[in-house]
Amino acid sequence: MILAGDVGATKILLEVGDFRSDRWETKLGRRYATTEVDSFPNLLTSFLGEWNQVRGKDERITGAGFGVAGVVLGNKVKMTHRPITVDGDAIGERFLIPKVRVANDLAAAARAIDKLTSRDLVTIQDGGSEPGQPRVVLGVGTGLGIAYLVPDDNGYREIPGEGGHLGFAPGSVQQMQLWQSIFARHGRVEAEDIVSGSGIVNILSFLGTSPAEPVTADHLVENPAALDLFSECLGNVAGDHALAVMARGGVYLMGGVITRVHSRLNAQRFSEAFCAKGVHSAAMMKIPVKAVTSERVALLGAAKLIV
Repeated sequence: MILAGDVGATKILLEVGDFRSDRWETKLGRRYATTEVDSFPNLLTSFLGEWNQVRGKDERITGAGFGVAGVVLGNKVKMTHRPITVDGDAIGERFLIPKVRVANDLAAAARAIDKLTSRDLVTIQDGGSEPGQPRVVLGVGTGLGIAYLVPDDNGYREIPGEGGHLGFAPGSVQQMQLWQSIFARHGRVEAEDIVSGSGIVNILSFLGTSPAEPVTADHLVENPAALDLFSECLGNVAGDHALAVMARGGVYLMGGVITRVHSRLNAQRFSEAFCAKGVHSAAMMKIPVKAVTSERVALLGAAKLIV
């Protein structure tokens, strides 16, 4: 049995299961609000206590994989937006699990891209995905996570990073005005300050709207002007990262914000900003962009860390 987890800034998914004919079968799964978790080991203690009540006589967890929203140092991640640390070596020792691996959540999600079916994907921009070409994965949730898939001798290798913290480069007059409004408040403007859950707050504030807290992706759906600007900024950022590796294998958008608003995104505004890359604009038009509707991609990728 494998213990798998997606440890994000908004939610934590934990499952025990196994791969049967390369298909993940869940034996026990739980969802938790990250804000209600003060200690990841304590959460595991509670979850594994439930597992021990339902597991079969010969079922034993022999490996664990966790995709965590933060930078991996060794086999440990301190989350970027929450005061939670996931230490793979300490978990293995405490819970007697022989093999424990920790990865960045977007790198874990990238590992599971090939397991997605047509039911998990919605087309934002048409294009022809070329086998063996680089891919980009963007996770738009509380923050902005980015990972690359680059070809190697075994198919693809995941390259995690902190691309969400790169500086935001405005691509239109309105985007520049948005940049200026954020810069005036706290200086350097990152892509995550606009294309993320916290970015929604900045966009609404810029447009003169102050909804009651907490601000969620639903506020975008309720505000067409904000949704259009968000779509445009998302396209701008996604296009920059696609251009960086010429992602002819495709761009995949996922995360809590995307699962809530993908059906309402302004695809035209997105594509115009995505493709507005000067001499490479024509090439950008050929790159397919898909929205991922499943929220379990990082969890499945975390499970694949063990096989």
